[in-house]
Amino acid sequence: MVKVKDARYHHRQWLIQAPLGLVLTGAGLCLVSDAATVKQLGGSWVLYGTFALCVFNAGLSIFGNSILHRVRYERFDR
Repeated sequence: MVKVKDARYHHRQWLIQAPLGLVLTGAGLCLVSDAATVKQLGGSWVLYGTFALCVFNAGLSIFGNSILHRVRYERFDR
């Protein structure tokens, strides 16, 4: 039998994941910008740029999951 999560669980997950996703997205954008500067100056940028894109995409994924939890939280009858 599948255990249904309660509204508090989804609300808690949303409260944790939404800010974390936004912070990681912003940090990833800053890192991408910095990697572009390193590339422009002729430095080694490939690994740094790849890491920056991974941070950015992780932020988007976590924020997207937080939206899912918010929708599930709002669907509960109060």
